[in-house]
Amino acid sequence: MKKTHAKKIESLKTIVVNYPVGDFLIRLKNARLANRKSVMVRKTKIIKSVAEALKREGFVRDIEDADDILTVHLAIAAKEIILLDIKLVSRPGLRTYKSIDEIESYRGPETMIISTSKGVMSDSEAKKMRVGGEVIALIL
Repeated sequence: MKKTHAKKIESLKTIVVNYPVGDFLIRLKNARLANRKSVMVRKTKIIKSVAEALKREGFVRDIEDADDILTVHLAIAAKEIILLDIKLVSRPGLRTYKSIDEIESYRGPETMIISTSKGVMSDSEAKKMRVGGEVIALIL
């Protein structure tokens, strides 16, 4: 392992964040803007669930799970990263919830990432399972 890689892993273990999911999604957005193909974050259950939901929707190519670090590789098509933009909806001071009726009536190009009682999923998966929940982010 390279020294810079080891330093980066150590620095990830010491950073304290108030809203880990928001931090993860903003890191993905920043990686997209900087044309980076992967992001390393500290692993939590919710971050791993959001990453897996993004993988099922095709925004993430691969997820590597090593100890306390999660490496997320962004999906690429025609030499461009597929992920265009991320907008955080819920935050610690203001949680936003949508019922299944509100999710079904939503007409927009964005994909919602929703935390439901059956796990973290996209809006299309929530429609199939007929569940609502907390809207974490909009992915474009």
